[in-house]
Amino acid sequence: MARCLALLGMISTHVIDPVGAGGDITWHQELAGGRSSALFAMLAGLSLALVTGRETPFRGRAMKAARAGIAVRALLIGLLGLWLGGLDTGIAVILVYYAVLFVLALPFLGLSWRTLAFLALAWAATTPVANHVIRPVMPETDHAVPNFVSLVEPVELLTSVLFTGYYPTFCWLAYALAGLAIGRLPLRRVRVAVMLTVTGAFVAALSWGVSWILLHPLGGLDHLADTPSADLRGRSLDLALQMGIYGTTPTDTWWWLAVFSPHTGTPFDLLFTTGNAMVVIGLCLLVGKWWPRLVGVVFAVGGMTLTFYSLHLVALHLAWGPERGTPALFWWHAAAILVLGAVLRLATGRGPLEAAVSTASREVSNAVRAPSRPAP
Repeated sequence: MARCLALLGMISTHVIDPVGAGGDITWHQELAGGRSSALFAMLAGLSLALVTGRETPFRGRAMKAARAGIAVRALLIGLLGLWLGGLDTGIAVILVYYAVLFVLALPFLGLSWRTLAFLALAWAATTPVANHVIRPVMPETDHAVPNFVSLVEPVELLTSVLFTGYYPTFCWLAYALAGLAIGRLPLRRVRVAVMLTVTGAFVAALSWGVSWILLHPLGGLDHLADTPSADLRGRSLDLALQMGIYGTTPTDTWWWLAVFSPHTGTPFDLLFTTGNAMVVIGLCLLVGKWWPRLVGVVFAVGGMTLTFYSLHLVALHLAWGPERGTPALFWWHAAAILVLGAVLRLATGRGPLEAAVSTASREVSNAVRAPSRPAP
C-alpha cells in the first residue's frame, strides 16, 4: 500500500504542472513533491530488512547469500534505469540512484533497529553538511539523467549519483537506513504502527519548526535572498523553496542548509520527509491489518512498482494518453496501473519485471548459500 501511494505520488509530480494558473503551487505538488520519492527510498531499505531476516538479521552464509542476491538485484535495476534514462520522458529517473542505494546499504544489513535508527538520524544530520563542503571542489553537475551514454564518463556519473545529482545517494542513504530500522521492528504489532505514526509526525513537525525559526525569526530567508544563487534557473526564491530544487542546494552560504524544501538534500529536508514517510508507513500498517485482502488487491500495484514505474515512463515517452501537464493524464495513468496491477495480482501474483529480477537474485543467493563440496 505504501509503495503504491509512493508511485502514485511520483506519477503526479511527473505529469501535472506544479504551478497553477494563478502562479501558486498546486495541491498535488504540496502533497507529493519530495515526499513520494523519499517514501520510495525508505521502502527500499524496509524491503532489504524483510528479505534479510526481518526482526533478526541473517548471520554467516545466509547473510552472505542475501547480500549477493541484493547486489544482483541492484545491478539489474541499475541497467533498467540506464535504459529508461535514455527515453524522451523529461523525468529524473530514480532507478539508477535506487540501485546504488541498495549497494550502499549492504554493509548495514546485519545491524539492529536501534543502531540503524541512530545511524539514520546521524546520517541525515551530518552528510548534507559534508556534501555542502565537498561539492564546490567537484565538477558542476549538468543534471543529466543517467543513461548508457553516461557510462562513457564513469567518474562524472558516479559523482552525480553520489553527490550532485537529483537524488544524491551519499545523503539519501539516510532514507535506506531509516527503512532498514523500521523493517527490523515487529511490524505485525499495532503498537509498532502507532509508534511509527506518532514518532514520524513528531520528527516532521520538529524539523519543519526548527527550519521555520532559522529562516524567518533568525533571518535566514533574508540572507538567502541576498545571495547570487537566489535566482534558481529563473525561478524566484519563494517559488523555488516551495517547488524544491534539483537534489542539492547552492553552496555560496551555509543558510541553504536551513531550508526544508523538497529535493534540497538538507538535514531538515531529509528529516521532514523521513517523518512523513514514517507516518504513511504506520498508517498503511494499520489499514493493512484491518483490511488485508482489500489492500492486497486495490493497492496491488505496490508490489509491482518496478514494472509499473517503467511502464509509466514508456507511456510518457510514447505520449500515450491525454495532454501532458493536465490532471487528466495523471488520472489516466493512475487508473491504468491500478486496474492492471489488480489483474496481475489475481492472475500471476507479481509483475513481469519483479519476477525476472527476483529469479536472478534468488539463483545467485542459492548458489552462494549452497555448501561447497570438498574436492575429490
